[in-house]
Amino acid sequence: MRPLRTFRQSRLWSLILKETRQILRNRQIIFLLLFPPTVQLLVFGLALNPEVTNLSLSVVDYSHSPASREFVATLTANDTFQIESYQPSVETLGQQVRTGRVSTGLVIPPDFADHLAADQTVDVQVLIDGVDANTAGIASGYMQQLINRYGQSLQAVPDLPVEIATRFLYNPGLLSSWFFVPGVIGVVLTLTGSLVSSTTVIREKDVGTLEQLLMTPAQGWEILAAKITPLFVLLMGDVLLASAIARLIFGLPFRGNYFLFLMLSGVYIFVAIGIGILLATISSTQQQVVLTSFFFNVPLIQLSGAIAPIESMPTFFRILSFFNPLRHYVTIARSLLLKGVGLEVLLPEVLALVGFTVLLLGLSINRFRAQLS
Repeated sequence: MRPLRTFRQSRLWSLILKETRQILRNRQIIFLLLFPPTVQLLVFGLALNPEVTNLSLSVVDYSHSPASREFVATLTANDTFQIESYQPSVETLGQQVRTGRVSTGLVIPPDFADHLAADQTVDVQVLIDGVDANTAGIASGYMQQLINRYGQSLQAVPDLPVEIATRFLYNPGLLSSWFFVPGVIGVVLTLTGSLVSSTTVIREKDVGTLEQLLMTPAQGWEILAAKITPLFVLLMGDVLLASAIARLIFGLPFRGNYFLFLMLSGVYIFVAIGIGILLATISSTQQQVVLTSFFFNVPLIQLSGAIAPIESMPTFFRILSFFNPLRHYVTIARSLLLKGVGLEVLLPEVLALVGFTVLLLGLSINRFRAQLS
């Protein structure tokens, strides 16, 4: 009890209380801590989906036969393609694709039914809008798969000597939100932590209270520790808020040790705070620090694997991503929440994260102390 009483009578405790009151009185910071993390988690978790569905399809059916109608029904049996219209000619179909009214067109030749009845190969033409290369590639793959499946259904295929039994581990329902939400938690901590910490420090410069702090008996490390402590506690509250949203709304299983997840999230919060203080030391105003944060945060997010898989990136950027602390935190979050692995498996990622924490926090502290001097 005596050490606690001594600490509560110290200058550091008084400074922490002062910083906490300032943060709680600042509505802008409270807004940044609560509203953006909630909205970002909900938007990214609900809206981001790598699957392509409801592609508009126009058909030119020169056959006008039961076989051609059955073929079209097979292509539109699921949610991948939806019939937009039937067109009388290839010219009108091409005009629809050219103007963007439909993304996919299908042309069935007049001899479609005759070729099928004679067990002969028949060619159909597929037109795909290639402006969106990603969607076009996926649509082409879906169309090829559906056509192949239709062709196999017309033949009496004998039993195959090898049968495939596929099991999806860790995400049996293939829910895209389970992939995105752990990554978005890291994105939220990066954006919120860096912006809130940089805004808190730069505000001292704007209102002139930094000079007043220098005139107090407090030492430089006490001033900085007093700023970091309440930010750390409030950002840990963001981790708890994000965890609750992930569990209650998106149903993440949380298979690993949750306290280990909180501990490593706390380590990454120091990374975000270090980035924020570093931005504040190289900026003069709040507007400048916000603009500068985009220069740092956008590459961090793009190279982290939080939104897009790192495996799909060029080799240079895959190597560059190893120098991104957010990449290591996203890997830790997904491994703990979805796979339930232990610390021994995550040791390389944890060591990398601790290294970035020491580097960024140490660099930002040195620059801040230099400004205090």
